[in-house]
Amino acid sequence: MHTIIICLAACSLGHAADIRVAVERQSARKPAPDFMLRDASGKSVSLSSFKGKPLLLDLWATKCGGCIKEIPSFIEIHHAYANRGLAVVGISMDILYEDLKGPAEAWSLVNPFVEAHKVDYPILMGDDGITNRYSVNALPVTYLIDRRGRIAATYVGIVDRANIEANIKTLLAER
Repeated sequence: MHTIIICLAACSLGHAADIRVAVERQSARKPAPDFMLRDASGKSVSLSSFKGKPLLLDLWATKCGGCIKEIPSFIEIHHAYANRGLAVVGISMDILYEDLKGPAEAWSLVNPFVEAHKVDYPILMGDDGITNRYSVNALPVTYLIDRRGRIAATYVGIVDRANIEANIKTLLAER
């Protein structure tokens, strides 16, 4: 049984307020659930492979309006902060969002989208395990994960660009 993922009301409303959150204090942060997912070439990538770097983890779908709205900002953030140590990774939730048969069908939607939108950070294909481990029940959802692999901030809805950049700078400054 596939879990149904809904796009938040903010996805279809251009005037809805973007989400602002505070970074959790380090002592309150919980470990981000590990995963092993595949990229478009079939290579397996785990969350733990990003340990030592702050990570912006974006769970999205090709037909989620809010997801599409924030991807250009994530591309710009990737370009602005990659040389300072930030990793940006997208996890496509299209299999569940579109109730597709599997990864091959999902990549047939995701690859043209990535090319058309010039997404140049890694994209992985999500699955039921991600939905369950990260308790995903709406898209978009974005996590900021610190160098030690702990969730520092969670955005459910469209991120406020200034807020997420301030939080990224906080994570980059942590040692």
